[in-house]
Amino acid sequence: MALYEHVFIARQDLSNAQAEGLVEHFSQILTDNGGTVSGTEYWGLRTLAYKINKNRKGHYGFMRLDAPSEAVKEMERLMGLHDDIMRVLTIKVDAHEEGPSAVIQAKNSRDDRGPRGGGFRGDRDRGDRGGFRGDRDRGDRGGDRGGDRGDRGPRPDRDAPPAAPPAAPPAAPAQSKD
Repeated sequence: MALYEHVFIARQDLSNAQAEGLVEHFSQILTDNGGTVSGTEYWGLRTLAYKINKNRKGHYGFMRLDAPSEAVKEMERLMGLHDDIMRVLTIKVDAHEEGPSAVIQAKNSRDDRGPRGGGFRGDRDRGDRGGFRGDRDRGDRGGDRGGDRGDRGPRPDRDAPPAAPPAAPPAAPAQSKD
């Protein structure tokens, strides 16, 4: 029997339990057709690079298979007919890698870094920039809420009718052609 790695994408409106149930369902189909599943992983709900069937996200499932090609073809055929499965990919490999897949390893390394951002912006060192906008001296910024308006006159009254636009300058006299 040959070794395969199989990934599928299920619709985003499924629950996590339903998506994991799809992995179990198709593992059972493969087992019924003479194959074995040496490992399964649920990669979670992930954003797609482009829309597939009007979905922006999808539940990813991964399986390591040891099965005859007929069993894999049957599983792929049934996945193609299933309404919840959007895409499938099966590749033949020489040997299965030990341990978790690269996707799970990357997810775990992100988890080891700690929380992103660290909270509500007040707990990190900002040096001489200060913290929130309200606690630093903004200096004289000119027309920023009050202050000197320079050579501009006072604001017009809101209830007054709009002023008429200035008249256009008179046109220059036409030159005669001699």
